Order: sequence, then structure tokens, then C-alpha cells
Amino acid sequence: MQRDGKYIYCIIASDYDVNLGPIGVGGRGDQVSTIGFDGLCMVVSDHPLSRFVVNPENMLAHQKVIEAVMKEFKSVLPIRFGTIAATPDEIRNLLNRRYSEFMELLKQFENKVELNVRGTWKNIGNIYKEIDQENAELHNIKSELEKIDDKETRNLKIIDAGNLVKQALIIKKQTETQKIIDAFKRSVFEYKLNKTTGDAMFMNTAFLVNSGREVEFDNIMADLGSKYDDRSDFVYTAQLPIFNFIDLKIFPEKWEL
Repeated sequence: MQRDGKYIYCIIASDYDVNLGPIGVGGRGDQVSTIGFDGLCMVVSDHPLSRFVVNPENMLAHQKVIEAVMKEFKSVLPIRFGTIAATPDEIRNLLNRRYSEFMELLKQFENKVELNVRGTWKNIGNIYKEIDQENAELHNIKSELEKIDDKETRNLKIIDAGNLVKQALIIKKQTETQKIIDAFKRSVFEYKLNKTTGDAMFMNTAFLVNSGREVEFDNIMADLGSKYDDRSDFVYTAQLPIFNFIDLKIFPEKWEL
């Protein structure tokens, strides 16, 4: 018979037990509740100790539980996806040992949420034309190509041109991202640059925002949408757990120390 442990979603401060219903990771309908120590709690559900599946469904379930907790509590510390404790006592021991650390973090991130903004150029062809016009070195290489007959030399020049375009595209992404970030600087506490995918996405940025300033953020986003209407599309999320701004590492093998 396989043994269940306690799958951990996040940390909160609460003097009462929380029950969020049968929404636990794993698709078994496990109840999500809390295990606490002196007003500090971990939000958990039962989960097999010996078998954990990394898939989109479980990742989404992990996030959805944390989002449900955020509706009730002003400060929530998300725990890394896939963290499981063997017993409730392990959790209580951990909360005891790291009590001051977790309480300080809860205070630091009170009323903070994460908003993610992605920016994509509408016409990547126009962006490449801009690079061509702006880059003198690239222009020189193209001029040289018209005069080169040797195939090997020509291919090397084409590779050089491709590398210049690639580097220029990175710089253009950084420049345009910074313009967007500058528009938000007075309204956010912090930001983090994440990886973009494909040539057309120039921005993928997480912002740490006070949960009372979403309307201000919305207004800035609307202004940016109008300003760059002919050039860029923007997509941004509703409130998210602060995954990009806190990464609590919990190592189960050390819980008993």
C-alpha cells in the first residue's frame, strides 16, 4: 500500500484552520487544508510520497490552489512546485526552525502580487528593415556581398551578416523592453526579465505590484497599447502568486535536522 505525504503549496499566517475543498494536486480530489505552528501555516493536501507526476495539469492545479489562498490572505509565500513532506510533524518542525524567516517574508510581501506583461511586434519584417537601416556594419557587408564571387567567402560573409542581425535584434528587444519598464517604474516595487520566445516577442517581464494599484497598472497598460498600437501587441495577466520574486527552497531530507 502506497503511503501518502503532504504536498505543500504555500505559506501563510493564520490562527485558524483553512479548508479550500477537494482541489489538491494529483486529480484525486484531495482536500486542501493547513498545518500550522504558532500562527504560521503551510497549505497542504495529501499526495503519494513515492509517485509525483510533472505535467501541465498538476502545475496548473498547484497555481490554482495558491490563487485561491490569495483571495483570503493578504500575504502568501508560494512554495516550489513538487515539494512533499512525509508527515505533518516534519512540517511543524520546519515552521518552528524557520519561523522568524518566514514571518519576515510574509511581512515583506504583504499586499504584493505579480503581474506579467508580454510584448510582441506585430510585423517582424518591419523590425528587420529597421535593423537593416540602422546598422552601418550590416549595410557594408551587404554591399560587399554584391562584389564577391567566391562561394566560400560569400557564405562566410552571409554568416557574419546573420550574426549581426541576431545581435541587433537582441539589442532592439532590450531597448524597447526598457521603454515599457520605464513607464511602470513609479507604480511597481520591482521587476524581473524573463526569457522571450521567437523573434517577434520582445518582452516578457514580471512586475511586483501593490495589490491596491491594479487600476493604475491597467491605465498605464492602456496608454502603452494606444501609443504602440501600430507596432506592438501587449498581453498581461491578472494577479498571480509572486513566483518570480521569491524562491523558497525546502529540502525534505533536511527537515528532521
